[in-house]
Amino acid sequence: MKSLLVIGAGYVGAELVRQARSAGWNTLPCTRSGEDDTIALDVSDLDSLAVVKSEITAPDVIVHCASSGRGGEEAYRAVFETGVSNIQSVFPNTPLIFVSSSSVYAQIEGETVTEDSPSEPTRETGKILKRSEALVTANKGIVARLSGIYGPGRSVLIKKLLKGEAQIEEDGRRLINQIHQEDAAGALLFLCQNHHRLQDEVFNVTDSNPRSQKATYEGLCALLELPLPPVGKRDLNRKRGWTHKAVSNQKLVSAGWEPRYPDFLKAGVDIAQSLEL
Repeated sequence: MKSLLVIGAGYVGAELVRQARSAGWNTLPCTRSGEDDTIALDVSDLDSLAVVKSEITAPDVIVHCASSGRGGEEAYRAVFETGVSNIQSVFPNTPLIFVSSSSVYAQIEGETVTEDSPSEPTRETGKILKRSEALVTANKGIVARLSGIYGPGRSVLIKKLLKGEAQIEEDGRRLINQIHQEDAAGALLFLCQNHHRLQDEVFNVTDSNPRSQKATYEGLCALLELPLPPVGKRDLNRKRGWTHKAVSNQKLVSAGWEPRYPDFLKAGVDIAQSLEL
């Protein structure tokens, strides 16, 4: 039985744990608090990682999917840059899969971006992610760049729509890139299962149908029988930055992964019903 250490058993990490166990992996979930039958671990603390290593059997693969807890630059450095460095120091010979973000792509002209496209984030948080990615690939690890995550109980777009807070930004052309929770976790498990042949690579983890903001809201409103939201200004202060690009998943699909939810709108009604407002 292969062993998987999941650092960050949150929304995606907990689903990864569930899927990995179903696939027969001995899976060890870690959270900072150590609650809900998880291992207490602060990835930014070298001693904390050393303690965990002393208490477990050496894992075959590590997935770093801890979040910054909605923090800013300091939290990003601690969890991502320092966290990756600490993992590599304590587990130098263990394959590492690092969860990054498609926000490292700063394109604004509506172009399709692949893993070979320039990734030159303008915000410091994005630059920290890029430095963290470089640490991973330099040590034969794998980087998974996730687009906006949605799933049961979670969808920023649908929640805003149901609460009457949604706006279409100007002409609504900005492209929306998303990934379902189950597909995000499934992609990470796929990378774990194939890490030997996919090492030292970067993969976009996103669905197969990016849509403009306007088309997304039009589709949702038709499904949910709601009026279109009003038109407003661009939100240039978005945490992920204001970008306009279609993120391609073809590299990961060509490697053998297939999304269960290739289209956000197909899951829209179920997600709306799962939200607590």
